[in-house]
Amino acid sequence: MVVLKRKDVLILMKSAFTTESIDHLQSDWPSRALRSCLAMFLVLGTYLSDRPHLQAENMPTKVASVEGINEYRLDNGLKVLLFVDNSQPKVTVNCTVFVGSRHEGYGEAGMAHLLEHMVFKGTDLNPEIPKALKDRGATFNGTTWVDRTNYYETLPASNENLEFAIRLEADRLVNSKILGEDLASEFSVVRSEFERGENNPIGVLRQRMLSAAFQWHNYGKSTIGNRTDIERVPVDNLRAFYRKYYRPDNAMVIVAGKFEEAKALEYVQKYFGVLARPKQPLPATYTVEPPQDGERITMVRRVADIQAVGAVYHVPAGGDPEYPAIDLLAEVLTDEPSGRLYKSMIETKLATGVFGGAEGLHDPGTILFLAQVPLEKSLEKAESAMLETLENLVNAPVTEEEVSRAKQKILNQRERAAARSDSLAISLSDWAAQGDWKLYFLYRDGIEKTTAAQVQVAAQKYLVRNNRTVGRFMPADRSDRIQIPERPDVNELVKDYKGREAISEGEQFDPSPANIESRLVRGKLASGLPYAFLAKKTRGATVNLTLNLRFGDEKSLFGKSAACDLFGEMLMRGTKNLPLQQFNDKLASLKATVRASSRPQSLTIGLETRREHLAEVLEVIEEMLRNPAFEEKEFELIRDQVLTSLESQKSEPQALANLAVSRTLNPYKRGDIRYLPTIDEEIEDFQKLSIADIVDLHAKYLSGTEGEVAIVGDFDAEEIEPKLSKMLGNWKSKVPFQRAATSATTDVKLPLQSIETPDKANSVYFASQQYALRDDHPKYPALLIGNQVLGAGALSSRLGDRVRQKEGLSYGVNSNLASSSIDERTVFYITAIANPKNRDKLVATIDEEVRKLVKDGITSQELQDTVQGYLQNQQLIRSRDVGLAGLLANNIFTGRDMSYYEKLESAVSQLTVDAVNDAIAEYIDPDTLVVATAGDFQAPTPPPPSKP
Repeated sequence: MVVLKRKDVLILMKSAFTTESIDHLQSDWPSRALRSCLAMFLVLGTYLSDRPHLQAENMPTKVASVEGINEYRLDNGLKVLLFVDNSQPKVTVNCTVFVGSRHEGYGEAGMAHLLEHMVFKGTDLNPEIPKALKDRGATFNGTTWVDRTNYYETLPASNENLEFAIRLEADRLVNSKILGEDLASEFSVVRSEFERGENNPIGVLRQRMLSAAFQWHNYGKSTIGNRTDIERVPVDNLRAFYRKYYRPDNAMVIVAGKFEEAKALEYVQKYFGVLARPKQPLPATYTVEPPQDGERITMVRRVADIQAVGAVYHVPAGGDPEYPAIDLLAEVLTDEPSGRLYKSMIETKLATGVFGGAEGLHDPGTILFLAQVPLEKSLEKAESAMLETLENLVNAPVTEEEVSRAKQKILNQRERAAARSDSLAISLSDWAAQGDWKLYFLYRDGIEKTTAAQVQVAAQKYLVRNNRTVGRFMPADRSDRIQIPERPDVNELVKDYKGREAISEGEQFDPSPANIESRLVRGKLASGLPYAFLAKKTRGATVNLTLNLRFGDEKSLFGKSAACDLFGEMLMRGTKNLPLQQFNDKLASLKATVRASSRPQSLTIGLETRREHLAEVLEVIEEMLRNPAFEEKEFELIRDQVLTSLESQKSEPQALANLAVSRTLNPYKRGDIRYLPTIDEEIEDFQKLSIADIVDLHAKYLSGTEGEVAIVGDFDAEEIEPKLSKMLGNWKSKVPFQRAATSATTDVKLPLQSIETPDKANSVYFASQQYALRDDHPKYPALLIGNQVLGAGALSSRLGDRVRQKEGLSYGVNSNLASSSIDERTVFYITAIANPKNRDKLVATIDEEVRKLVKDGITSQELQDTVQGYLQNQQLIRSRDVGLAGLLANNIFTGRDMSYYEKLESAVSQLTVDAVNDAIAEYIDPDTLVVATAGDFQAPTPPPPSKP
């Protein structure tokens, strides 16, 4: 057990006083503060004793248990969900505070989100929260939505890490400093995030539609907030908002993963149990959006390279029994390729993309649809087709087949997410914000029971003109208000709900390189293609497979890059015996997710399914690989989507800055498969591409002899190996595979490139250089850790601390190191976003930090913390089966086994400060960094915000 230090005791005691005293200056304060202090000492008495657990009378009260998830309640009102999953050696702690943009008042737009940023700024007990999390190898984040804010971290499973995370969340729930100097830097970071969203035409249109649809309810306001509120919020107001909502009786703690339930309850009681429930009751929201009495139209006119049209309709809350029918309706309308909108807009080429969905919220929300329209197409015709499809279901009723397909897809997605304890923890917090976490199960039950007739009723009830808001990137004849049901009584819905049997657990698996290697079975299929199998029991009996097929050489593939890029997409468009819809339905029935991606010289197939379905899924994959349909119609649809996407990139700062730098470092000529084309060149290549090019690539180049396959999860190797041998047998290429090598481009020295992108609120910084270095070079571990210190640690790094935390110049800044396992080529790059007016300061600040790193090096403390965090993070990476399958396949290709990672981690753990600093000084050269920035640098500078 960790011993509580004197400083920790004093700080937690301080919280027992200040939680009440700051919030409520009442006459009974001394007695209440004394009670809080006494409660703290009672906990400490148990805490500092030799007893491993709290006394029974101090333990949280168990209030519910559904399908392996247990709910507890503390005396101060805190809700606790515990979900044990021993199949992977990690644990997730999620603290959800039930406050979001719905709770914001006048002048407070974006306050919940801004506060989420500020809560990472530290407490007396945890002054550097991102660093503390990074040092333990955690993946972590905080998110804000309309009904809740949550903070979560996933760490390697241990009692020490579990206690650390629970103590951290209890501490920052009530002790965050919310300092004026932190706000002064952070408001510009949030503004940078706001401006990044303003660069997205589809995102902007969506928000304008919601703003028009909700005239009174806060669901019409963006969670990220209003620019002036972000810039001008007084710190005292932010502190008051924090004290109003950040309290134990307005929070839920979820612990999911590998842990002992008794330990979790002990830690929760120890650290959260001492927090006092404020005397003042929580304020409740009560605004109800009145029925809409006519269609509304909103338009956005901005510089962009695409058109878009959308429609949004009011619907009931996520807890309403009718909501599953609405969600199924959204799937019926937007599914690809069977969806009604897909057929009326994509197949007719009126649009190149359709999107949509219903949002399950605490109060009545919306169902929203959007379509991306090429510039040469008619926006009016696209809008007409969309509205005709959405509002004419009375003449073309929803069928049972469509609803059955939608159910299968939704339930499959839900099942896959439920198999991951960290994902399930976040999902439960969202449903809890809608009223109760058990709605997560009621929703599933509702999906299963909903009929086509119920979906049809929902469509005819809500998808009507007077309930519609149209958005584009005239008046009703009569009033026809659509009455939206108010939020149902969730307590009545969920009382006595028992749910079903909990999902099967997997084995406890050690993701160390040595253990992985000891469990591997290696061999070759009948075709000669090598494999690596790692069989283990997994939660939900899931299994992941990665298959790489390699083909061609640089000479035979000259000029064929576009065909190689589109090849994987075309494989996923059905087979000669299974048209696209049947192909998709078959995979859905087998609970399989299949991905096919391609680039010059490689095709990668990834799949996830369950043990009992793997053999049959492989039969579908065999059909896909050996007998693809390659239909002209599907080819044209995919190519149009690619061309539309490329057109939109012509004015996107991120694409243009990255391309400018990367092309500078690319030495190859047009036509070479390693050449990086301009956007216009790529458009030209795809315009010239034909379906015959795809057919030719498949016929001449693909084979079952070159590549590698890896499987990780719950499967029978003796059953699957013959299936794979049959799938890839008797399949040879007319052109032998010979890998095209790459080399580093070094010593390039160019001035900063500045690219203008008019009417883009956010600008992008991108810098890169290359080294003649492979990832098994003796100095690679030192350079790797040097980069971690500089910027790979995100918030807790040199760049993160200076550029974001202190200067407030950028929402996102990081550095990365990408090294080849075969060629002597390592790419180092830095990325950041910023307000265009801060471009020069951003460039100078990054340059200062890089030069400081090269000149002065890192400290011993930085080395110790970074090595610890890196090593723990590698465990997390290897605990994800899908990533591990890819890693094992790549090992086969590079001729490695897991001892490489064991040696790498050993080398990292033995690094010295001098070794790291020598590697940094030898390789990183600030004078030869190729830098480009892209943004609207000519736009007038807005006036500075007035001070609060």
